[in-house]
Amino acid sequence: MAGLIPQDFIDDLVARADIVEVIGRRVQLKKAGREFKACCPFHDEKTPSFTVSPAKGFYHCFGCGAHGTAIGFLMEFDHMSFVEAIESLANSMGVEVPRDESDRPARRYDELFDLMSRVERFWQQGLRENPAAVDYLKQRGIDGSTAKRFGLGYAADAWSTVLDKFGTSQEAIDRLLAAGLVIRKDNGGHYDRFRDRIMFPIRDVRGRCIAFGGRTMGDGEPKYLNSPETVLFHKGRELYGLYEARQALRQIDRFVVVEGYMDVVALARHGIDFSVATLGTATTADHLNRLFRLTENIDFCFDGDRAGKQAAWRALETALPHIREGRQVRFVFLPDGQDPDSYVNAHGADAFIGALDDGVALSDYLIAALAQQVDLDTVDGRARLAELARPLVARIPQGVYRELLIESLAQTVGLTSSKLEKMLGRTQAPGHDQPARRRPRRGPSLSGSAGRPSVVRRAITLLLNHPEAAASLDVEKIAGVSRPGIDLLRDLIETTQQEPNITTAGLLERWRHDEQGRHLGKLAAVEVPADEEFDPAAELADCLAQLALAGRRERIDFLIEKQRVKALDESEMAELRQLR
Repeated sequence: MAGLIPQDFIDDLVARADIVEVIGRRVQLKKAGREFKACCPFHDEKTPSFTVSPAKGFYHCFGCGAHGTAIGFLMEFDHMSFVEAIESLANSMGVEVPRDESDRPARRYDELFDLMSRVERFWQQGLRENPAAVDYLKQRGIDGSTAKRFGLGYAADAWSTVLDKFGTSQEAIDRLLAAGLVIRKDNGGHYDRFRDRIMFPIRDVRGRCIAFGGRTMGDGEPKYLNSPETVLFHKGRELYGLYEARQALRQIDRFVVVEGYMDVVALARHGIDFSVATLGTATTADHLNRLFRLTENIDFCFDGDRAGKQAAWRALETALPHIREGRQVRFVFLPDGQDPDSYVNAHGADAFIGALDDGVALSDYLIAALAQQVDLDTVDGRARLAELARPLVARIPQGVYRELLIESLAQTVGLTSSKLEKMLGRTQAPGHDQPARRRPRRGPSLSGSAGRPSVVRRAITLLLNHPEAAASLDVEKIAGVSRPGIDLLRDLIETTQQEPNITTAGLLERWRHDEQGRHLGKLAAVEVPADEEFDPAAELADCLAQLALAGRRERIDFLIEKQRVKALDESEMAELRQLR
């Protein structure tokens, strides 16, 4: 039967499923304390490292890193699709899978789509009525027709504009929460998520608004704010501007992936209609699959600074399994301090297209980036280059592209292609004729790179082990805090607060398609030491307090450093006095 399977049904299914029974029918499990163990069915081993946790509802292998819920196990072990796994699990539990044509959860989706559409129109009217917001867009080079095409709006500088307009009953407030438009206070009240921001509707393939992005018009933090993960919106799958690009172009010869929605809008203003942006996350496999279904050519455009190069390398690693003959991936680095928005406004569309045409091919970028890490004038350096390239080459599918890359790499290393091929090994790339063996990895750790505990990782681990502990947290405490993983932590907190009955397995399923989601299984597998006095809610609150304090110190340091270069304005001086 066609139709969308409601997210709340999936959450309930994984919460009720007996994962020990599901896996135990296929793998011989032995009880080990509160958990069950077995030799991993996904890689060869003699000592059991495969653990099944009935309390958390998921499995994890400390040898190869495989992990997931009952749904994920059926997909991996029985080679089922996502929908097939849900149907199989539901059938074994005697439950019928609801579809959006006739079931009540589907009406909830319809109500949420309708709500998003009404809020979108409300903010568009707000833009028309706010001269300051209109002037801001004009100063950024965005004209009226472009603003209309992308449905831009303005969220008023008030705490309850959307809440007052659309939250006229408890049921209506629940819908606002489900759509990520309001945030629940500690005292049970609510307030608008987006305030004093230019609003960018994020659309699905059918053009329906599923989320929003908001940008401040001043120096407020965070500069960009996206909707949280909801039943409508999964940021690891969506690309801003994809719907608009498909509407504008009958044939899409190339896509350029940029970092922000303002970049997409600015490029479209100059007639460059083939740009898309990721939404607060690194490029994922789902993103690439969607783009490669429409074109064979993808350009990644980043700032030329350190952060831009780090983002480019992450995109390269994600792209490797998707490379084959006919597909072209290039990397474009703009001058320091420039982004696509500022660059196209300063130099015009032709110059930007020229920069794309001059982009570095993936193979060249891979070799050049690795070569910078070694001394090619020495034998040791060239050998080190080959070792660095080994795991990357192994991820590329067998074929002409892989052979040509090895040939280029061989020239750099100073070996023949055949010798380098033998050195690298002929391990089949994942997803092809022979299944790839997962390389054994050490168990997860809560330590940072310097051996000190990572507060963000600690918080995520606590939350995954005790989802109910996030109920009373004030997520606004960490607004503006800059730390690796902070956005994921914020999204997890908001999801658990919106879905108070969600389980560890439910959270893992929600983030199945997210690039960062693959790390959650490792953290969920960590046993959090606890005694009679252990209070996970208090521990989580303490983590947020530490992060808020760190964010405050960062802001003070930023303002002091800025003050050395140029005088602070009145509001910044007042902020600095208050923070001190």
